[in-house]
Amino acid sequence: MTPRTTRVWLWLHKWSSLICTVFMLLLCLTGLPLIFHHELGHWLGTEMQAPPLPAGVAARAVTLDEAVAVAQRVHPDRVAQYASPEEDSDDLWRVTMAPTPAPTDDFRLVVVDARTGDYLGTPPLHSGFLWVMFKLHVDLFAGLAGKLFLGLMGVLLLVSLISGTVLYAPFMRKLAFGTVRRGSDRQASGQSSRQEDDRARKQRAAQRRLKWLDLHNLLGIVLLAWLFVVGGTGVINTWADLLVKYWQHDQLSAYLAPYKGQPTVPPGERAPIHQALQAAQEAVPDARLYFMAFPGTAFASPHHYVFFMRGNTPLTAHLPRPVLVDARTAQVTAAPRLPWYLTALLMSRPLHFGDYGGWPMQILWALLDVLSIIVLGSGLYLWLKKGNKTAKAGSVQRR
Repeated sequence: MTPRTTRVWLWLHKWSSLICTVFMLLLCLTGLPLIFHHELGHWLGTEMQAPPLPAGVAARAVTLDEAVAVAQRVHPDRVAQYASPEEDSDDLWRVTMAPTPAPTDDFRLVVVDARTGDYLGTPPLHSGFLWVMFKLHVDLFAGLAGKLFLGLMGVLLLVSLISGTVLYAPFMRKLAFGTVRRGSDRQASGQSSRQEDDRARKQRAAQRRLKWLDLHNLLGIVLLAWLFVVGGTGVINTWADLLVKYWQHDQLSAYLAPYKGQPTVPPGERAPIHQALQAAQEAVPDARLYFMAFPGTAFASPHHYVFFMRGNTPLTAHLPRPVLVDARTAQVTAAPRLPWYLTALLMSRPLHFGDYGGWPMQILWALLDVLSIIVLGSGLYLWLKKGNKTAKAGSVQRR
């Protein structure tokens, strides 16, 4: 490392960190409750659980057709967009109802008991603490533009991590790993002169700044791998809308070529959903339904039900395979493997929030998130203190 290359890396680290720090702090703060969104959702009432069955009532297998019919009765002026079972059990059906099949933020989630067919409620989706945290974390209430902006901030975070790693060795080579210098704790004597008091205050301020600098460097290098994982998966997640659209244009369009020019299959002409689901399960054995998309929605075509089937292992459970079923005939027309970019997207989502390993991983993710807040906050503190010191020095020189 020559002095010139050191200055270049310092410039990269300084400005990439300064530009993204406030937004990364926001993402860490909003991401912390989202790590426990299922648990908090049950506690806050935004996620529903299946109630105990009444005495003498036997459970039965409620079909998707029945669940959609219940949702249609609750919202007769809307159409079904998506449907899915409860993530960890088969006790609930969740049906998304919207004014049209087209993508929209105006949707209602209807929850139906999959054992009795009873309507359980419509949990609030556009209000409450978790919704605000989610919107701030995902797009800053700015839609696709907000997602892409946060993706850019994530790229700057990665640049900051790389430059900080390059600078760590030359700046810390004279100290043992883990050293946090605190300096002397001696206080100025109460009988010292004003000049000595000023010198003591400056010395204490310098010692505090040195301690926070060492902590910032230590925690930054310890959290390096985790920050890379969370930052990298976060960047991938911000591209989700674009990746899905590219998949539809690049691959899904080939399967839809025989249907070109045909209108969307109207609800009255569609085959029973449970029949189409059975065909999808036969096409992808040893898999269960993750979610399904109705004809005309963003994840389907105007002519197909699309069932996303997931495996039974911790890895394959997060890699659903789409099965296209003709909405009129309930015949499987394709069951393509997802391209690498959608595989990366689907794997990045649970890894970003620590959803792979249950409670232990969630707690670990939360602890690492808190430490990341300290790293980001200390970096901002060091820059502000340095700027304040520079301003004071300039003021003295002007005098």
